[in-house]
Amino acid sequence: MAKPLLDMSAARVFFDGIFTSPRVAHPEGVAVHRDGSIWCGTETGDLLRLAADGSSVERMGGTDGFLLGIAFDSAGNCFACDLKHAAIFRRDAATGRMERFASAGIHVPNYPVVDEARGWLYVSDSVGEDNRSGIFRYDLKTGEGGLWCREAMSFANGMAMALDGNGLYVVESHARCISYVPILANGAAGARQVVVEDVRNVPDGVALAPDGSLFISCYEPSRIYRWRKDRRLEVLIEDPAATTLAHPTNIAFKGDKLYTANLGRWHITEIDLAAIPS
Repeated sequence: MAKPLLDMSAARVFFDGIFTSPRVAHPEGVAVHRDGSIWCGTETGDLLRLAADGSSVERMGGTDGFLLGIAFDSAGNCFACDLKHAAIFRRDAATGRMERFASAGIHVPNYPVVDEARGWLYVSDSVGEDNRSGIFRYDLKTGEGGLWCREAMSFANGMAMALDGNGLYVVESHARCISYVPILANGAAGARQVVVEDVRNVPDGVALAPDGSLFISCYEPSRIYRWRKDRRLEVLIEDPAATTLAHPTNIAFKGDKLYTANLGRWHITEIDLAAIPS
């Protein structure tokens, strides 16, 4: 395998929450708020806000469950997938209340993508075992909805909206690939197509950069890839010791920084993308 584009000196622990109160307990979801703060969800169902400079942590709500992926809309409302409750919760930015938002038909809600242009929330379902893994869609106002993409997937996981807003990139963890599902003019799901193959070994999260490249985080090994059409799949960074990068799951951009949740530990990692060789 080629040498990673970045060595581990480009990564640092942004916030260490092993002994803080609240504790950053094995975070899976991570997202950047419009104010620059970094939010994450934990295995104890806490939705946490880390200050933009990494100086503090604050509990913003909770489900008493296990939070997976999280996402914001433009108003700052936060949608959070909960494994224990098999539901998506919504934290209202105006009131601070966190309430059950949607759950119809879904078994393992993993990652949400907000589509305000069409008024929908897309959520990957990772149930997998009975070949029902796919993508659900819920009304952003009412939470009503159901199965949207009916093609069976191999453990649908992290997702990202295409730059033009007309399709979803979806991690299929068991197939070690990234698929693309078009959103047709009538709102229906188009035919799924595989765009990235052989993402070793367990891809989990995906984020789309402004230049159209995909950044793909792997739960195992502790590695992040970059994919571009002209250069294909490259290893961005890898931590053989799984300490600074410790089984990264979801990832999120803020300028030239990439933030990763680490399901294997108690911190959020910051990676300096400005250090990538030209």
